[in-house]
Amino acid sequence: MDVDLKLLTIFEEVYKTRSVSRAAANIGATQPSISIALAKLRRSFNDPLFVRTSRGMEPTPHAEAVIKPMREAIALLRSTLGSRVVFDPLTSTRKFRIAMTDISQIVMLPALMTHLEKAAPSVSIDILHITRDTPQVLESGDADLAIGFMPQLMAGFYQQTLFEQRFVCLVSRKHPRIRSKLTLPQFLAEGHIEVTTPGTGHYQVVDQALKRQRIKRRVALQVPSYLGVGLIVANTGLLVVVPQRLADIVARENDVRIAPLTVELPSYRVKQHWHERYVSDAANIWLRSVVSRLFST
Repeated sequence: MDVDLKLLTIFEEVYKTRSVSRAAANIGATQPSISIALAKLRRSFNDPLFVRTSRGMEPTPHAEAVIKPMREAIALLRSTLGSRVVFDPLTSTRKFRIAMTDISQIVMLPALMTHLEKAAPSVSIDILHITRDTPQVLESGDADLAIGFMPQLMAGFYQQTLFEQRFVCLVSRKHPRIRSKLTLPQFLAEGHIEVTTPGTGHYQVVDQALKRQRIKRRVALQVPSYLGVGLIVANTGLLVVVPQRLADIVARENDVRIAPLTVELPSYRVKQHWHERYVSDAANIWLRSVVSRLFST
């Protein structure tokens, strides 16, 4: 049945007023449009619905039978169409799923969870790794947000820049050859840790920038994650190029120090990404606002 809310409203108004003209005036429509709507309703219900009598447009038995469920349907539709979902972080038990790079987990997750302990005590967080499938995971709703440096998510997704990062080099405080300053010959001579985390753009940025400058570092160790590089650097003579915010944390917790780079590497922007399906979702809006307030600079 091709019946919309407007047709149901006309049905109810004619039933109430017993008059096409008064129904038209009350609704703010013309009499011909009311007559056309009634004709459509009659075809849909296969019943005259209203018959002209000396007392006006009297409902048929079928119209009498359907008026109650009709009014209930109108009330439900109006309530649904007029309602707006409200998200209350203090009472919500929602589980949010956030796709993050391993750097974002180290740099951002502690502050986020500290904030949520007070602002949303019953909300839980499920962290996913950034992978090549992350765009599909965001689109399907299996993840609410993706946070980090992910050039592959630039197109087709909403995004918000949180902060800008630059690269620095980490070296052991007890390094036998590198003291207060890291020179270019030392950068080239020493062994490096190369981090090839899938789903992020850090490796490509560093690698491509060095290639453009015709600089070839000696890679002694390849690892798939930034987790643990601080401990490795602290106990070896290896160097590792990492983003500044990660370096600050690693240097506080390990026996390493930050050495400014002697080669030019571009900065990059860390962003939060979400799919357009969830632009107006109240819970998603709240989560994005929390991340923005905590980390935007």
